[in-house]
Amino acid sequence: MEYRHLGRSGLKVSALSFGAWVTFGDQVDEDVARDCMKVAYDAGVNFFDNAEAYAGGQAETMMGNIIRAEGWTRSDLVVSTKIFWGGDGPNDVGLSRKHVIEGTEAALERLQMDYVDLIFCHRPDPETPIEETVRAMNYVIDQGMAFYWGTSEWTAEQIRQAYEIARREHLVPPTMEQPQYNMLHREKVERQFKPLYRDFQLGLTTWSPLASGILTGKYNDGIPEGTRLNLEGYEWLRKQLEGEAGEQKLEKVRQLTTLAKEELDCTMAQLALAWCVSNTDVSTVITGASRPEQVEQNMQALEVAHALTPDLMERIEDILDNKPDPVPNWRYM
Repeated sequence: MEYRHLGRSGLKVSALSFGAWVTFGDQVDEDVARDCMKVAYDAGVNFFDNAEAYAGGQAETMMGNIIRAEGWTRSDLVVSTKIFWGGDGPNDVGLSRKHVIEGTEAALERLQMDYVDLIFCHRPDPETPIEETVRAMNYVIDQGMAFYWGTSEWTAEQIRQAYEIARREHLVPPTMEQPQYNMLHREKVERQFKPLYRDFQLGLTTWSPLASGILTGKYNDGIPEGTRLNLEGYEWLRKQLEGEAGEQKLEKVRQLTTLAKEELDCTMAQLALAWCVSNTDVSTVITGASRPEQVEQNMQALEVAHALTPDLMERIEDILDNKPDPVPNWRYM
């Protein structure tokens, strides 16, 4: 396993990590979740990602039970949660000081932990001033409920505002962002955030490296029964494969699947993960799985990443044909 610094912090996280989204409590029970986490842990994964919203809190409960049952040393782990969607009440949603603090306390109770290593604002909250959220997160850090805080799916401007407020008020600034990043979704990570890597050394814990399964190749010939796209509540995922735009995505995946097999002797999923890992701005790529065999295969993506030569990367770019335009340097225009 390779370990990378989380942004400018001294904390190191495994380049491949394991998350509970969708699977824990929705697709798998605690026994299967335990098997998956054990395979990840044995492969050197030290970062396990969660959120209060996942399966209505059940995912945190399952993860906490598994860690306690396995007897893993807490200091060997980097555990995260995310705060935003905590319930149905008017103050159970968003990033108010009340919900940030109460949501964190509830998450820790479900995880059976005194602290999480990382805590994220799961989405931006247009109804709460950013300064209120920054102060609330600073309180969470000061109280020892978390060591680092960050954001998820915030814009570059919102992250910059939070950072500047924290510096001005002598508070703890955000350390990391958790954006979606994969071969089909690149603009934010590769273009919009570029100034943030330079100015703040922002760390990235990226999610959905397989584009919700599209980049595994399993939808190349249709949607099989029992997959995520057939789950109730995930109709929005199915729409990604509808119409001409969906067919264009699948055609790219078909070509990449062939390249993976013929040039690298790997699966499409391993190629997609390796491609994400190859971005040096990424601290860790969050993987997920519904079977331990999938975890084993995912962990092999690091070997594939080492085999991605400049020539292969160029061929991949030719197939994808979606590389964001670089930020222009007007000195040379």
